[in-house]
Amino acid sequence: MRLLLVDDEVGLAETIRDGLRTEGFTTDLEFNGIDGLWAATESPNGAYDAIVLDIMLPGLSGYEVCRQLRQRDVWTPVLMLTAKDGDHDEADGLDLGADDYLTKPFSFVVLVARLRALIRRGAPQRPVVLSAGDLRLDPARRRVTRGDDEIPVTPREFALLEFMMRNAGDVLTKTAIIENVWDAAFDGDPNIIEVYVGYIRKKIDHPYGRSAIRTVRGAGYRMDPDGG
Repeated sequence: MRLLLVDDEVGLAETIRDGLRTEGFTTDLEFNGIDGLWAATESPNGAYDAIVLDIMLPGLSGYEVCRQLRQRDVWTPVLMLTAKDGDHDEADGLDLGADDYLTKPFSFVVLVARLRALIRRGAPQRPVVLSAGDLRLDPARRRVTRGDDEIPVTPREFALLEFMMRNAGDVLTKTAIIENVWDAAFDGDPNIIEVYVGYIRKKIDHPYGRSAIRTVRGAGYRMDPDGG
């Protein structure tokens, strides 16, 4: 089994590499995001069965390395390591295509168990591109297009649009949107949804004379399956 380990803490990285080799993993080691991305996509050593990727890396962050891997259709399972701790950090990594997440300090036994589980599952399938008429959203490449035009959106706008496109034709209440795009513990002004729907409309609808997102008075919003 071949692994790629990318971590800029040299002493820790070498200790992990040596331990993984003892467990039977052939392990290559890189110390920055740029070299890690190259190894994962261009290395002559061949494809990896899994990648262990630190988040805080010089050159390119682990987030950016993971994002670019998925953009290039590299679906090798990724386990992210970080000294940061919190639900949003984990969610950010998973949203960008990571498959698992481990916070430092961690048990080496747990790391090995997680890696074996990832390798057993194998590479995930590429997410299906969502479409509504000529409006398309690619979850893997984090791209939104209308016809031949690529439309830049923020991460929150992308998450909201993805939720609406996955449920095209259904009326989505503000409560459902908050729970799925923000979180159930959100205690801000629910009118923030109207603000973000407005942002999205200005990008995907108004320049094209479309009305893909419909307001259902007193109920919520509905994405037109035909793209407006």
